[in-house]
Amino acid sequence: MMSRKEYALQQLKGLGNDVLGQLVKEEVPNIKVPSRGTGNIIFNEDKRYYELGERYGTRSLGNVKQIKKMAQMMYVANFCKNLVNIQKTATMREMYYVSEGWDVSFDNQQESNNLSEDIEVTLGISREDLGLMPEEDGASVYGDITLKDDDVEINAMKAGKSGYTISPTIDEVEIVDHNVKRVIAVETMGMYHRMVQEKAYNRFDTLIVGLKGQAARATRRFIKRANTELNLPVYICNDGDPWGFHIAMVIISGSAKLAHVNHDLATPDAKFLGVTASDIVNYDLPTDKLKDIDVSRLKELAADPRYNGTQWQTEIKKMLKIGKKAEQQAFSKYGLEYVVDTYLPAKLAEIENQEIE
Repeated sequence: MMSRKEYALQQLKGLGNDVLGQLVKEEVPNIKVPSRGTGNIIFNEDKRYYELGERYGTRSLGNVKQIKKMAQMMYVANFCKNLVNIQKTATMREMYYVSEGWDVSFDNQQESNNLSEDIEVTLGISREDLGLMPEEDGASVYGDITLKDDDVEINAMKAGKSGYTISPTIDEVEIVDHNVKRVIAVETMGMYHRMVQEKAYNRFDTLIVGLKGQAARATRRFIKRANTELNLPVYICNDGDPWGFHIAMVIISGSAKLAHVNHDLATPDAKFLGVTASDIVNYDLPTDKLKDIDVSRLKELAADPRYNGTQWQTEIKKMLKIGKKAEQQAFSKYGLEYVVDTYLPAKLAEIENQEIE
């Protein structure tokens, strides 16, 4: 079976051969690029995540306005081909600086980032498989799982107090063994460390994943792999505000921006554990008043097809009604151990009982 890297190399070479073949035939070279505009992003009700539609654009050397963009695509593709060939990686920032030596450099890094996404969507390959890495630090996972990164086996419970840092090349990391029953992902690293200190990984036979806010692609890919390859249910515990809701939904149903790779990143069966508007009321949590921007965002979420479920609509309406939001750490009102001793057992039992019914 062809590896992801081998497939990436095949696709990159295929792109070059395509253009070369058109030149040999004395045709004007062109490349079909799937549209990433909002009009071509579709929420697939069956798959439960966003994906690209069938619209394409064409970049052609016959169009003066597209010559530079097409040349940049070929430079980026060749840069990636060399990375894959020598089994190295480069950050997006490094590629931007390398491009300063090309005949068609970029005006800014956002332009080079967009071009890398064009390559990604054109070839149907993630940028990580093309050897391009983000700048952000990886999130952490703690619990009884053993991973093989290169030739080194690492157990996430023995990798220090912060656990295992999820690699940007997580698809190249082998899952050797595990002894857990579920995954609990938490938005803030403060809550992550609290759960590690209170030994939630033992109490709930769980992997604890610290998202560090909006989860990076590698983090979402790890959660997806844990769910599909290990058959582990996934629960998400975020702040009780529209931004926490959105962070959870990006893990569940993907983002519109990454519609072309959501099949590798979205975990549609993941469950939102909290903090909900109902939790704010039922646990009498310390709160902040919703700001105008929070209200506007909640109304946007209510109209988003990803939030069509009854539970989501109920919680959004309730949050608008009470006009309040709360952080995960608000449970500390009842003591540092309260989340692990009281809140999580009750919420997990509630959700898992619903699944049985």
